[in-house]
Amino acid sequence: MHLLHFPLVVIRVAFPSILSASLLLKHYHGGHVVIRLALGGCTNRPFYRIVAAYNKRARDSKHIEQLGSFDPLPNLYNEKLVSLNFQRIKYWIACGAHPTKPVAKLLEACRVLPLHPMTVTKAERFRKTAAQKEALGAPEEGSEEASESKPETA
Repeated sequence: MHLLHFPLVVIRVAFPSILSASLLLKHYHGGHVVIRLALGGCTNRPFYRIVAAYNKRARDSKHIEQLGSFDPLPNLYNEKLVSLNFQRIKYWIACGAHPTKPVAKLLEACRVLPLHPMTVTKAERFRKTAAQKEALGAPEEGSEEASESKPETA
C-alpha cells in the first residue's frame, strides 16, 4: 500500500487488491446457467423464446443464446409450434445448464431428454379416466331410455 501526501489530503492507493477484485467481480455473475422460457409477444398473445441465461437474471432480460421458440396458442390446425436447436441444447446441457420444468417437459416431448416416470404415469391416468368417461357417457347418449324420456314436439 502506498501513501501519497498532498497538502491536507492523504490518498491511499492499493493497486493490486482493488484492480484484481474489480476484474473478478466484473466477470462473475453468480449462480449457474439455466435453459428457460423468455416471454415475448403482446397482451393475450404470448410467445416464448427458449434461451440459455444466468439464473440470477430477470426472465426477459439479457440472455447468453437463443435456443428455440415456443408458440403456446394453437394455430388453424390445432398445433402448438415448437422450434429447437438440438445441437446447442445438448451443448448447454453438457456444459451443466439446468432446464426449468416447462422447458424440461418440452424437451421430453421432443425426446431430447428421457421421459420422467411421472409423465408416463400421468398420461396413463388421463387415458384411463378418459376411457371410463367414454364408457359411462356412451350408453346414456345412444340408449333407448334417454330418447323415450324426452317429450317429442310436433
